[in-house]
Amino acid sequence: MLVVPSYDGAGLVNLMAEIELKLTGQSTFRGLASDLAASIPEADTYVLVLFDGLGITQLGDPGARTLAASMSGTLQAPFPSTTSVSLATIATGLPPSKHGQVAHLTWMPDVGKVVNSLKWVTTTGEPVPYGYSSVLPSPNLWERLRAAGVEPITVQPGDFSGSPLSRVLYRGARFEGAWDEEDLVTATVQLASEPRRFIFTYVPHVDFAGHVFGLESSEFAEAIKVVVGVWEGLAAQLPPGVALIGTADHGLVGFTDDQKQLIRDPRFDELRFAGDTRGVHLWGDEGLMHDLAEMTGGSLVDGAPLIGPDPTPQALSRLGEKVLLPPDDRAFIPKGFDKRLRCYHGGLSTAEVDIPLLLG
Repeated sequence: MLVVPSYDGAGLVNLMAEIELKLTGQSTFRGLASDLAASIPEADTYVLVLFDGLGITQLGDPGARTLAASMSGTLQAPFPSTTSVSLATIATGLPPSKHGQVAHLTWMPDVGKVVNSLKWVTTTGEPVPYGYSSVLPSPNLWERLRAAGVEPITVQPGDFSGSPLSRVLYRGARFEGAWDEEDLVTATVQLASEPRRFIFTYVPHVDFAGHVFGLESSEFAEAIKVVVGVWEGLAAQLPPGVALIGTADHGLVGFTDDQKQLIRDPRFDELRFAGDTRGVHLWGDEGLMHDLAEMTGGSLVDGAPLIGPDPTPQALSRLGEKVLLPPDDRAFIPKGFDKRLRCYHGGLSTAEVDIPLLLG
């Protein structure tokens, strides 16, 4: 039986709706289930820290004990469990079915190409000019908060300023750049000193180290140390009465080269491929899709139920006619997908979907 991530009370989208509800008295989506909602304190200013790649499994790392001790519950990332999709959920307070970001490598019908939704380039690296600020629906979360008298601010690595992804995600929010983890903490603390603010702080270290160096590397251990330091610094320095919440966009799963299944058979070249290594979107002849599923050992499914309730026409237009899900111990790598990484995500395994709810 296919298990769909939670959108009905234990999802990342429900956390965002709960924060919006507490700040403004209303939200565009359902908030957290009562047991999880009870753990979110009432506050005038909220700080939400997103630790990219820090799934529940990563909290089992020996260096992450402080973070594990701050866990208040388990949430679930939307499908696909990947950064651009989860960040769009944060920016809108909506599931992928409503905000329309449905993959890392996204088929954009109006562009006629598969687009890397983090970098806004094609699979061959060509820049994709686009009206980036119009990608997500309006009003987004930041615009709704601002209309309700709450100032939305995002604290991000400074070199993200003005990037296509930042222009997609942060329309209506004030952008504050930080240049190292100490600066990240300092900026967040200073900004939280004013009332009626929602501050979203993004911390990329774990995801980068996992992808590039692997979960057993010294670089990954150092990344865990860094994010623990960020969390401890914020918990110690934020002004009284500010609510500190932490979570992640997805977890990470390590794959050896033997577990990376390259899809290179020329007979499948007439299919269109997009999506993620752990959830491949397919368009084309359905018989060929079934042949591919049989050859790879994957499961061919309808993607619409996975991205949330009542998908919009735009979301469906970007979603594969079918989605090919690998077994938990495999990553499928069609042409144009990155085969160099040590970790992948984007699928439905608990290691990818389950993310922490941290309270400071």
